[in-house]
Amino acid sequence: MKNRAVSGRRRRRNSAFSTEDAVEQLDQALRGVGIILPSLRVDPVTGASELPYPLVELGRCNLQVAAKLAGVLRKAAET
Repeated sequence: MKNRAVSGRRRRRNSAFSTEDAVEQLDQALRGVGIILPSLRVDPVTGASELPYPLVELGRCNLQVAAKLAGVLRKAAET
């Protein structure tokens, strides 16, 4: 039973690291097209829970950033 708990913690720890990597990659990609989401982070509730896959919290942004993000997504959808 103890091994099971340890392996669960390892899975959670590994998924938290991969979630942090995903947040970092998303942040870099967005910054590459001039978009900064100041609240972008690993969701602290799911990151600390028993869930195997923590969520990424995109957070809030101002109107200009939202419009720029929409434009970048529209342009990407056209290609």
